[in-house]
Amino acid sequence: MGHLDHASFGWLTPLLSYAMACIGAALGLRCTVRALATTGRSRRNWLVTAASAIGTGIWTMHFVAMLGFGVSGTDIRYDVPLTLLSLLVAVAVVCAGVFAVGYGRDRGRALFLGGLTTGLGVASMHYLGMAAVRLHGDVSYDPVLVALSVAIAVLAATAALWAGLNIKSPLAVAVASLVMGAAVSSMHYTGMLAVSVRVTPSDTVLPGATAMQFIFPLAVGLGSYLFLTSAFVALSPSAGEREASASVQRPVENAAG
Repeated sequence: MGHLDHASFGWLTPLLSYAMACIGAALGLRCTVRALATTGRSRRNWLVTAASAIGTGIWTMHFVAMLGFGVSGTDIRYDVPLTLLSLLVAVAVVCAGVFAVGYGRDRGRALFLGGLTTGLGVASMHYLGMAAVRLHGDVSYDPVLVALSVAIAVLAATAALWAGLNIKSPLAVAVASLVMGAAVSSMHYTGMLAVSVRVTPSDTVLPGATAMQFIFPLAVGLGSYLFLTSAFVALSPSAGEREASASVQRPVENAAG
């Protein structure tokens, strides 16, 4: 059995990955709050932004954490198409869950279906990302820990969607995002504890890209997207602020008329 190291850079990758999960959750929750305060095309656009933020945050969290993953006795490469597919899965399933909550008439049922769909999708993203790992040896999983990681993913997704429906203030969103980030990180590392590797030494060159060749630039790019989108959301006025501004302008226009 190869020795698995989940933090080969020390606390750097766990802390950075947690930060990415928190930023994605915070941005997604703020966008969901904005969406529920609007209708029509505006609601749809805010929900799409929320889904892309949460999905991108979860994916970035996973692969930033994977930068610290190592196995003694073998190099590690990543299958590029499978890795990109895991990103698309993350965004697509979160989008389905967010839209279920954003447009569901029965909020209890929408929350259940949205949380289940999103949680299973997040777990699928994680294990699809793990399927993209190429190394000299065979990877196996502890089924009990895999089941536990899936359960954590479903609970975390349901809690995130509940927060989007019920939490309005920026401070509450910030606290909720810290909790969501911890839940997503727990899901990831529970899933990683389920992994064991039987190394087969070989001089054969592994297919795929190294983490620094592919994962690191992509994670930096997606992290930049999260920061820029966060700035846009923070600077754009909410529906309430626009309404208040319009109510101030109307008396001024009437007086001028």
